[in-house]
Amino acid sequence: MQSQRVLIIALGLVLCVPCITLAAKYVGSAACSECHEEEYGRFMQYSKKAKSWDSVAVMAPKLTKAEQQECYECHTTGYNKGGFVSYEETPELSDVGCESCHGPGAAHAEAGEPDLIRRKPDPKECVVCHSPTRINTFGFKPLVSSGAH
Repeated sequence: MQSQRVLIIALGLVLCVPCITLAAKYVGSAACSECHEEEYGRFMQYSKKAKSWDSVAVMAPKLTKAEQQECYECHTTGYNKGGFVSYEETPELSDVGCESCHGPGAAHAEAGEPDLIRRKPDPKECVVCHSPTRINTFGFKPLVSSGAH
């Protein structure tokens, strides 16, 4: 009886751990384009966020590694949250993408369930990057609601 209980618990862990891991994974905006082609197209065409790595690449030669890493929070997707690691390891997350606002999308992309993604981002989360300090420091406009879709 005890061995059956251990086996059931072990089986449950084996089956559930991949689901938990999948739920928190980033997949990159290209994965979103498979079902959200129009939104992705508008985002890529009109949003400066979709090309945010370009700013990091231009500034990188003038910055230390630590200073570059400070840029990653606002210029990449999921940095320090299980997403962007480096341009070499995770190039698909090197710009601000869909998941920067909508959260990790692996589970949603896999199942197609609307409840597995943040459908309407909370504007309070935008101020992490679109803060008055950063607006003044970098001289960019606070386009908090400029998601291009």
